[in-house]
Formats: sequence, structure tokens, C-alpha cells
Amino acid sequence: MRFHTRRLATVEQLMRDFFLFLSKNKTLTKWAKRYGLRFGASRFVAGETIEEAVRVIRQLNEKGLAVTVDYLGEFVDNEQEANEMARHCLEAIEAISREKLNSQLSLKMTSMGLDISDELVMRNMRRILDAAKQRGVFVTIDMEDYSRCQKTLDIFKMLKKEYDNVGTVLQAYLYRTEQDIEDLKPYRPNLRLVKGAYKEPPEVAFPDKKDVDENFKKIIKMHLLNGNYTAVATHDDAIIEYTKQLVKEYNIPNSQFEFQMLYGIRPERNSSWRAKDIRCACTFRTARTGMAILCAGSPNGRPTWRLF
Repeated sequence: MRFHTRRLATVEQLMRDFFLFLSKNKTLTKWAKRYGLRFGASRFVAGETIEEAVRVIRQLNEKGLAVTVDYLGEFVDNEQEANEMARHCLEAIEAISREKLNSQLSLKMTSMGLDISDELVMRNMRRILDAAKQRGVFVTIDMEDYSRCQKTLDIFKMLKKEYDNVGTVLQAYLYRTEQDIEDLKPYRPNLRLVKGAYKEPPEVAFPDKKDVDENFKKIIKMHLLNGNYTAVATHDDAIIEYTKQLVKEYNIPNSQFEFQMLYGIRPERNSSWRAKDIRCACTFRTARTGMAILCAGSPNGRPTWRLF
């Protein structure tokens, strides 16, 4: 079991490193967009078009699974491309509504123009959130590298004042995250908590896994005890067990939290999860580095699981 856990962590990190590298390399990104799943990511993805996504989401819904479509494109450097990315998200929202799918949407703000101008990113985000609110779709703003963390949270706070259908992500490996939890408390945010995947220097992030794990547990407890919805995104059995014990100890309702796991890493769990109303997920690629489908089953009083 220990060997399996180490192997799982290695595969998981290699996947993250690969897609992060790909997302920042324009030549490889264009190549990936052209050749899609043929370069070996098919184990972790469900298709390359919104039509394929709809088909997969419907299949998952029929199995009692809810879904989050996670748009992974990032680091665009011109307005035209940012507007195109926003259009893809609007198409996904429209498809979710039109097909009456049980699905949410996640996106990265750099794909909406975060690095280009505040006006552009706010315009695109409002377009998306307006459409999503009209159609009853929840939107999660993914967190990116440290240099964009503060700006992402500043924009999230502004948007949260206008929309109740938006959440964001915090990363346990950053020193600042504990304070971010406190700063966000008045907004009662729906947060996805993750360990963190970007390579950051020791000046801003815990370099040792044990410290990351301890901080992960700390922020999970903080956010849950603040009474806010908490999505714990991890493959770490120790973190999962810690969370389960925590909610039991403090009588936290299952409707206040969920677990999220990456599709393709531990597919053998899916059938057993469905039997226990536990949520699973798969990944859908399109555009730059892809679109992910994070799927989950109805809680029915039991812990909820979702993919990230």
C-alpha cells in the first residue's frame, strides 16, 4: 500500500508538471491543440469537443453523478484569444443548460485576460457569470501561480459582491493561505482547497511535504469551522481520513463539504464510490491545455466526492 501511494503521488506530480509546462509553451500548446489526445493523455481525458463533453456528462449524470467542467486554458496574451476562451465557456454553460445537465464550470482568469487588462478580465468574467446565473450554473475560479494569487483574490472579492454563483481555490502549500482564509471569511466563500501544483520558491511556499500536509489540515479545519462550503481536492488518504474524522467530531453536515479527485489516477474506485454516493470524475481536453470534467454523485446524506 505504501509503494502504491508513492507511485500514485509520482504519477500525479508528473501529470501536473507536464500540463503546467505545456500550458506555458506556445509551440507545444499549438501542437497539443492540433493533435489532441494522440500524444498520450487519453487516459485522463474524455474528448476534445463540447459535443463529446455533453455526451460524457450525460452518461455520468445517468449514473447519478454530478459534473464540473473545468476549462484549463491559461496564460493568453491577447484580447482576441481571451474573448475566444470566454466564448468557449459561454458555450459550455449554454450546453449545460440546453441539455439539462447536472454540471458546474471552472476556469482560470488568465484565460479570460487577467494578464492583459483589468477591464478585459472583468468584462469576460461578468459575461460568464451573468450567463451562468441566468442558467443556474455555479462557476469556480481556479487559482494559478503565486504571482497571480493576490490579483485573483481581489477580483474574486469584487465578483462575489455581485454574484452568489462564484467560488475560488486556495493552495495549502502557500504560507499566505491561512491569512487568505481569514480575509475571505466575511464573503462566506465556496472554496476548493488543494495542496498546490505550481513550482514556487521557498520564500512563498512550504518546501517540505509534511509542512504542506499540516497546513492543508489547518485550512480545511478553519474553513469548515467557519461554516463555509469546502471542497477538499486530494488523493492523499491521510488527508481524506483527517477530514472525515473532523466532520464527525464537529458534527459538520455532509452538505457542507465534498472531496475531489483526479480522473484516471485511481479509476478502480469509481464503482465503489457510486455504491456509496461518492463522487468521481474524468478529464475533458479542448483549446490550450484542456477542459476537465469533474463529476460527482448526489450526496444523499453521505460525503460528496468530485474530481479536480
